[in-house]
Amino acid sequence: MTSPELSDLDYLREIERLANRVGVEASNEGWLSFEEDSEEATPLQRSVNALARTLRSYHFKGDGCLGEDRPLVRLIGATVLKPKAMPFGMEETYEEACARIGVEPRPEGWALWNTWDDGNLKVTMVVSAVETTEGLFKAWANGRALDPASPLPSQIALVRRGWIGPMVFSPRAVGRMALGGLPLS
Repeated sequence: MTSPELSDLDYLREIERLANRVGVEASNEGWLSFEEDSEEATPLQRSVNALARTLRSYHFKGDGCLGEDRPLVRLIGATVLKPKAMPFGMEETYEEACARIGVEPRPEGWALWNTWDDGNLKVTMVVSAVETTEGLFKAWANGRALDPASPLPSQIALVRRGWIGPMVFSPRAVGRMALGGLPLS
């Protein structure tokens, strides 16, 4: 089978996609580092770490790569609720959504992080990390499968069983679950 002809831009996108996969696999093996390389790092590890740092050049508060000692939260998706800026498909007002979820409305809004608990049950974390979530959306829009650093306890308003939607799916979720843009039922 022959490979399709790629435009210059498509070729560069494919190289970037493959380079991201290299970083993901290094992370899965447990040795990828966004920090300064250790003296024990091999030349290959140093090169992959440099590649991953370059690819992950868009930084935002809570992105998990700069000076954050907290583990990452694996997200299937997220939503931001703000006064006068509700997600498409959500018919209720901001105040009604906050009442349904069980949090007080805040002028800054709330972020809903859809993930899993330790028992692998679907949960939604309602967090004050709106800025972090908006940074994730920008990264996800460019196909970067980033996960945020775990929120500080003071950033977690509550954790609810099940996923609250509608949500913006992470690129990893779309790829692994073959969602193709379709919502989970």
